Amino acid sequence: MNFQDKRVIVTGAASGFGAAIAQHFSSAGARVLVADLNADGADAMVLQLAQQGGQALACAVDVSQQDEVWRMAQTAVDAWGGIDVLVNNAGTTHKNKPALEVTEDEFDRIFRVNVKGLFWAAQAVLPVMVRQRSGCVVNVASTTGVRPGPGLTWYSATKAAMLNATKGLALEMAAHGVRVNAVNPMIGETPMMTDFMGMEDTPVNRERFLQRIPLRRFTRPNDVAQAVAFLASDDSSYLTGVCLDVDGGRNI
Repeated sequence: MNFQDKRVIVTGAASGFGAAIAQHFSSAGARVLVADLNADGADAMVLQLAQQGGQALACAVDVSQQDEVWRMAQTAVDAWGGIDVLVNNAGTTHKNKPALEVTEDEFDRIFRVNVKGLFWAAQAVLPVMVRQRSGCVVNVASTTGVRPGPGLTWYSATKAAMLNATKGLALEMAAHGVRVNAVNPMIGETPMMTDFMGMEDTPVNRERFLQRIPLRRFTRPNDVAQAVAFLASDDSSYLTGVCLDVDGGRNI
């Protein structure tokens, strides 16, 4: 896919799925704003992309904070004159445990990041795309937003909210030439894997989770990156409001 000179923001881009997404867009010619709470990680990713011949900028951002998200969007506009693609990938979770054991602080944190972060991103970026009469948003949600897993009730609720917001925004933005879609990964090999598992990462424990997945492997970062790129590309120009499972068949 060709994203030559497209202006792309990826949140949570310093590691995990976000890093693979940023690398995929960069390798296809896009200019990538690497946004992450981890400023050093964002800088390191920008350096890596530059060494591979890409064009990238780093932006330290807490997506739950309005002023920081507005600054992120303005950084892209100031540098490149607009925004073509926004990937809302930044997210967090509570550790896998019974719903009644999740604390109020944990509940508030995951809703601030996963849901309010999406709200602030929409407020900051969609007006830019509306003025352009073009643009694409891809939200990285989760299979648990469709089919909740045990021990992740409140995390699953945030991802269900993200999926509903994806469809609502798709309806509202279509008249402005802006598409909004989502991908739903299954548990993947990322820094949050042990939180999702709620247990030590061992071969035996991994096998317990793999039994739920027909293709019998975890989601790889590049699986997500390729799905995101497809939904952001001209190849999917007639798709909006789509919530694409990237799950090895788990949600069948």
